[in-house]
Amino acid sequence: MSVPSSVLVPYAAYLRVYEPLAAFPEPERGHWARYARRADPPGVQDELRRSLADLVPVPPVPVPVHESADAFVAEVDGVVLVCPWRTRLRGWLAMEELVGGTLPAPVLDAMLPPVVRAQAAADHERWLERNPDARPWIRSTVWRVPPAWFALFADEEREYEPGAGAGAEEGAGEGAEPVFRYRTPMVQARRRLARALKALRAAIAEGPMTESLIEVGRWLEEFHPRALVELDYGGLVHVLPAEALDADRSAADVAAGIEALRAGDGPGAQEAYGRFAERWKAVHNLQFAN
Repeated sequence: MSVPSSVLVPYAAYLRVYEPLAAFPEPERGHWARYARRADPPGVQDELRRSLADLVPVPPVPVPVHESADAFVAEVDGVVLVCPWRTRLRGWLAMEELVGGTLPAPVLDAMLPPVVRAQAAADHERWLERNPDARPWIRSTVWRVPPAWFALFADEEREYEPGAGAGAEEGAGEGAEPVFRYRTPMVQARRRLARALKALRAAIAEGPMTESLIEVGRWLEEFHPRALVELDYGGLVHVLPAEALDADRSAADVAAGIEALRAGDGPGAQEAYGRFAERWKAVHNLQFAN
């Protein structure tokens, strides 16, 4: 069993896709088959600790020089599924998002000097010429979870384990990390997304939620139909109190809002969205707390 890191990870949440070994060509399939048999595979804390370590040097290394050969592993009904980290590709994508964001130029230049950004962008362009169809198995967001992500899941797929400390069950292992996640088969995720998109388009004009659903739907179409989709609260479990996590029914609120729209119940949709928005506004505000 991996030993949890003593470093608190960034407050990011993740949407992951785990694919069966059959989805990978050889020799990659053989690599993941051997990898899945490891007795002590690295976990989420290990992945983030390695990423943070690359930002310590001067100048920082925003994108690893070599692609990661690690993955997250799950087993469902005897079928092994893997979610490759692909930290190099995700590093490039994260840097593009950061550069295109709202950071003032002096702050951005202090974090990632222009020469570092230019070199990373050139490396990415050359890499894309050799890998035009590449896509990440993991999407991430900081200090929030988009409502479109919750539309993929049902409330009964919610898993919450408090871990060690306040709220943990008696007998929990020392140092156990809290876990809050949803998992669903790919076929269910795609079906729920299609229903949500149909309901939104029938009830309201195109908007951010619709655009987000379309984007996520296009991403999901890239994967094997027998894949597993996971929404993991990741580092958010370290900042939210146990009672808030225990009471969190965000997927149920999103589902209730979509069902209300489908039924033409505008007030019901607003009420459900209000519960969701209030919960996540409180989380987002923590970003600016001392």
